[in-house]
Amino acid sequence: MMSESTSAGGRSRRGLKAQGHLVERPVAVVDIGSNSVRLVIYEGAKRSPAPIFNEKELCGLGRRVASEGRLGKEASERAFVALRRFRAVAKAVGARPMHVIATAAVRDAADGDAFIDQAGKITGGEIVVLSGEREADLAANGVMAGIENANGIVGDLGGGSLELVDLAEHDLRNWVTLPLGGLKLASASKKNLKNAHQIVDDSLQTVDWIANGRGRPFYAVGGTWRAVARLHMAMRNYPLRVLHEYRMAPGELMRLTRELQERPIDFFAGAEQISRARQETVPYGALVLERYIRHAKPSEIVVSAFGIREGLIYSLLPEHERAKDPLLAACEDLAVLRSRSPVHAHELCTWTDQIFAREEIGETSEERRLRYAACLISDISWRVHAEYRGEQSVNIVENSAFAGIDHPGRAFLSLAVYYRHEGLVKDEVSQRLRELAPRRLHKRARILGAAVRAAHMFSVGQPGLIDGAQLCFSDGKLTVTLGPKLAAFDGERLRRRFRVLARELNRKPDVVVDGRKERVLGWP
Repeated sequence: MMSESTSAGGRSRRGLKAQGHLVERPVAVVDIGSNSVRLVIYEGAKRSPAPIFNEKELCGLGRRVASEGRLGKEASERAFVALRRFRAVAKAVGARPMHVIATAAVRDAADGDAFIDQAGKITGGEIVVLSGEREADLAANGVMAGIENANGIVGDLGGGSLELVDLAEHDLRNWVTLPLGGLKLASASKKNLKNAHQIVDDSLQTVDWIANGRGRPFYAVGGTWRAVARLHMAMRNYPLRVLHEYRMAPGELMRLTRELQERPIDFFAGAEQISRARQETVPYGALVLERYIRHAKPSEIVVSAFGIREGLIYSLLPEHERAKDPLLAACEDLAVLRSRSPVHAHELCTWTDQIFAREEIGETSEERRLRYAACLISDISWRVHAEYRGEQSVNIVENSAFAGIDHPGRAFLSLAVYYRHEGLVKDEVSQRLRELAPRRLHKRARILGAAVRAAHMFSVGQPGLIDGAQLCFSDGKLTVTLGPKLAAFDGERLRRRFRVLARELNRKPDVVVDGRKERVLGWP
């Protein structure tokens, strides 16, 4: 039986420290919205903030604002209970102070000031009631934080309002707040979708710059639109479950949004994933999305899981931190947390330059950042049993909260780390996942997986060794020269893996060991 001071492993529990997160000061954000009150605690204020706690209560603060102009006692009390718990949770985690923001419902309600006074006493700090302009600005900042080079119209649909922002390469050109939030629209239309149809059209027609959205992406932010996207995924039997940067064609989405206005939500596959409280607003969110598509004619609809909370974190960062690549920052964190050597992970980036920098292979800047990301996370499953490392790596990559990567890019990372562990013969990874990656990316994933797999025979995952294995392309051959410190690493298994890499590059393999040319086994 364990003593009170001894762990199961026999060590003093007082000396145990969790290694599952980086040493950062946690940052807590509480978002008092028209439909939900949510707490998100992030690992730290950084370019790729990892949420370590996420909880919401659907309080419906905006439910009676449109009809009565007030939040109401019952909804307010539910919010106060949630805020008391959130303060205790944030304190337990060490996230102080909390950043508490409130949006349209509190902003518009006659009893909003009284609510803020009481809520401030509960949270023990200032509560910032966002103006419509500030809410739009933070939504746009959230999209910039989560999507590389976003250029289109941002739409943030809450329970009380819709914010539209014209975002062009980090420049916020126009913005507007419209009274089209799901709860407000249901109330204003007396829960009649035909009435809501006219309200939405009348509001959108007041936006004189809405034509700026023609032929550009529409970035959909907010829980109701994420629910619509989840139903769209289920309809397509989509291979990924991550919503961030899920892309939908306007025509196909229009058919779904019309059906959502005509049929009960239980009719749709995936409805069980959506809470009952959220299901109430889905038909109205679908209506707003349909009418926006008709008015603005966007090129595609892109889901952003990053909104005003992430936008707030992003706005607090210094310029040098905002300038970081969010995908590479997240992958580097994973390498630090889970790989045998983050230094070696970086060495793989440089070592594979020898292959992908060649003119006949070619590489865009986007392909290079994806390759570097794959190298950084190539060893994160080393603690898993060898037979399951490929599968486990795919599960991690498919479901990680990465920013700055679309779904084809996510498929590339999954395939590259799978091939790194499983080789190119065993290819049991989902056919649907392979279909997400265009043929060029799939081929590059095979090459990279084979390259990293061979490299681990030179380096055994340790830093400072791989530079001793230099690659050379000449006369139809791929030659690796093992320097003096790697000469003893030569062996049949190393040669087999190098042979697979050479074959994938349409080359014959050649090995030079400490100045002596050696024939690779199985090749004349």
